[in-house]
Amino acid sequence: MKSYKRKKRLIAVSLSLVLLLVSIIGLASCAISYPEAESLMDSIKAQEQETKEIEDDFIKNTYEFSTDLFKRSIDMEENSLVSPLSVLLALAMTANGADTLTLEQMEDVLGMGTAIEDLNSYLYSYVKGLPSSDKAKLSIANSIWFRDDEGRLTIEEDFLQTNANFYGADIFKAAFDGQTVKDINKWVEDKTDGMIDQILEDIGSDHIMYLLNAIAFDAEWSVVYNKDQIISSEFQAISGEKQAVDLMNSEEDWYLDDGKATGFIKPYHGGHYSFVALLPNEDIPLDDYIDSLTGETLMATIKGAEPNLVYASLPKFSYEYEIKMNDALIDLGMPNAFEPSLADFSKLGQSTRGNIFCEEVFHKSFISVDELGTKAGAVTKVVMSDEAYIEGKYVRLDRPFVYAIVDKTTSLPIFIGTVVDLEK
Repeated sequence: MKSYKRKKRLIAVSLSLVLLLVSIIGLASCAISYPEAESLMDSIKAQEQETKEIEDDFIKNTYEFSTDLFKRSIDMEENSLVSPLSVLLALAMTANGADTLTLEQMEDVLGMGTAIEDLNSYLYSYVKGLPSSDKAKLSIANSIWFRDDEGRLTIEEDFLQTNANFYGADIFKAAFDGQTVKDINKWVEDKTDGMIDQILEDIGSDHIMYLLNAIAFDAEWSVVYNKDQIISSEFQAISGEKQAVDLMNSEEDWYLDDGKATGFIKPYHGGHYSFVALLPNEDIPLDDYIDSLTGETLMATIKGAEPNLVYASLPKFSYEYEIKMNDALIDLGMPNAFEPSLADFSKLGQSTRGNIFCEEVFHKSFISVDELGTKAGAVTKVVMSDEAYIEGKYVRLDRPFVYAIVDKTTSLPIFIGTVVDLEK
């Protein structure tokens, strides 16, 4: 992992990109097309759907998925970051093409048994209800790209229509050649405001479809730091090494304490999104604390924030992270999707060359935090195809900690990660 120090204005940005690739037989890379591809949106028009009330069960289930995915996606020797929402949206689109036991397993993992039809409605309503403004901008884009080979590949129109309806997915068919690689990278660059400009190098001969989700989050702190609030200090990495760091000091209004860690909530402009930090107690190693987390406990901790003055110290940090998620998702309970002989994606389509299955789920993320705000990005690639003294609390993030970016209404984590080393 490399640490990136950015001198240009960090305008509090989080972005998330999910790329899903549907492939048949074999292991390979991925790619696709944008301006040169043929859009099918004239024949497949997204139909407005009724919104569904966001119920407690959906929030609870999504917390469980988010926490379980996070716990299985981290590396204790380096900083980690995943976007559960990004992965969830991408896999939910894919699940619309699954059937029989493959679908059952995906429903169990993504929605704790929620039927895909209900999960579509919940995600449609949740995403539609996420606010966006000039200083706290959130945009979400989805698209589906498939190989233009009628003799080989037949795509089910119901699959495309469902993803257009609930995820606003644009539909393209493309040659899956070198131009397709350029086109999909251009789509990615467009939908992430230029923050991610390349995720594909080539296209495997067995790749037949890519489903992409891009989330771009751009928000300033509610109160930005001034120079007097930034001090030179030290951060103790997980290895025990002392590292020089700029600590940003502020007074926050919400204190967190779950008995094993303390922390704070720091709002972004407008109050619709917040940065959540949790620092394990001195006698509790970070890995032990993360092992103890469940969706239920994390939700209770964030929603149980106490109104209390917090003298908070937040380090400037910046890093990238990447991980292959196959094992994590198999461990969570959806092995059939990855097994060529067992996967059932018959609702997605058919190929004359073999059974369609999920070849790889790959996640790449980036975050940068400074005095003005946050930049964060994630890419998920599923290969089948982010002065008066008042007594208060102190939280000094000068050793490994957990953090999340959540929305105010549900407190669901859009991003969740760890900081263990400021020089990696």
